Amino acid sequence: MVGHLLISLKNSIMKGQLYTLEEVIAFIKQGFVLSVAGDENILKQLPLGNWIGGTIPYFMDSDKGKLNTDLIFVNRLTVQDNSFKILVYNEDNISNIVMNSYDNGYTLIIIPPFQKVHENYALQAEDLDGIYNNPIVGWAAGTDLNSNDIPKIFNGLTGETYEDKAIAIHVELPENQFAQLDIVNIFDTDKNTDEIKFYSDSFEVSSCMINGKDTNFAEYILANNIDTKFPLTADYSGASINVSIKEVNNESEKVSFFAPVFKSKTYHFSKPLDNYVQRFENQTKELSEDSEFSCLCILNYVYGELENKTIANFTGPATFGEVAYVLLNQTLVTLNINEI
Repeated sequence: MVGHLLISLKNSIMKGQLYTLEEVIAFIKQGFVLSVAGDENILKQLPLGNWIGGTIPYFMDSDKGKLNTDLIFVNRLTVQDNSFKILVYNEDNISNIVMNSYDNGYTLIIIPPFQKVHENYALQAEDLDGIYNNPIVGWAAGTDLNSNDIPKIFNGLTGETYEDKAIAIHVELPENQFAQLDIVNIFDTDKNTDEIKFYSDSFEVSSCMINGKDTNFAEYILANNIDTKFPLTADYSGASINVSIKEVNNESEKVSFFAPVFKSKTYHFSKPLDNYVQRFENQTKELSEDSEFSCLCILNYVYGELENKTIANFTGPATFGEVAYVLLNQTLVTLNINEI
């Protein structure tokens, strides 16, 4: 009976989905290499093994979007002959993430939001030498939006948890395979909106240039009644990247963001959306159903009212930020392993 159970478990872990604590413990004991996401109270019950994890209770599963603290979302990673390494990164060595990667493979990172390591990676990533040589994919841990809990990072190899350190698994692929990263961005730049440039690379700003004129950004947003559910967008090395607004503080006259703005970029607000789900469906219907890893921004989950809804060909955690080489907001990110 035990043998049949293990065979059943082995065959059922090929696609990312939610599992019970008992199932995940069995996966770990079989030696599978895993990325896991779930509530802190359930993740801390997992045994030592080849896994990394982060806290988040929001998920898009095959049946619906949901908040769940009793199940664990699992991605079984494509690893052959133990060709992987799990490394912990802090604010001082996060810039080493590229040079620690394999010549052919990918890196999956889980990072604590609003910590110095998160800030440093977000500000430095695009300028790291070799950043686009191999996919770097991942997410920012999170918590129940109605709680005061602190996001946690888990190192399955040692049993350690961190509030201010990131964890990454570097995976090597054989010569006949390659990793492909895709970003699904449902927002379009509205070139009819004003041109915005910032004076520094930062997660928080006061002044900026609007159409070449020095302007307080908070005052501008409030005076123009701009709906901040829709992000700023800019061109990052040929890709349209979102920067989502975290807060417009009328008293301090400052605006904070979930990802940094850069002085070298030109920003516009994106076009409003009428139907989140339909926009996602239009872009995800061609995605593989068997991705190595996928995640979705919690802002899309909330603003798009995705609870109890599904998105074609997508399952994954709804996170406090996505990593696709650089730190992203309000996107869907997926990684696939392809044969050459």
